[in-house]
Amino acid sequence: MSESTRTLADACHEVRSKNAGPFWVTIDVFVKDAADYAVVADPGYLDEERIGAIYRVDPAQIRMFRLPDLRVVKVSFPRPVSQGSLRDTDMHAGQHHVPLAVLPLP
Repeated sequence: MSESTRTLADACHEVRSKNAGPFWVTIDVFVKDAADYAVVADPGYLDEERIGAIYRVDPAQIRMFRLPDLRVVKVSFPRPVSQGSLRDTDMHAGQHHVPLAVLPLP
């Protein structure tokens, strides 16, 4: 990726992740403007298949919510391990957003 390549994070006010209970992660994507929202929310760019590939989750288990009035895309999927378990390396799921945030825009 070159230095001039725009990423999803460049189009957003914020990309954050958090627990959605002990077994799920939610990622919130807050897009800056309508033009970038049209790109980010487009299923041709961001869909369950792409999320599944990034996070190694079965696409059938991924839930996506596109909220155009708010210019928000929410993505929820099962945590790889339950919160607080022995193999949990991110107790609050606060770092799960990074692979999505650095995704290049088309």
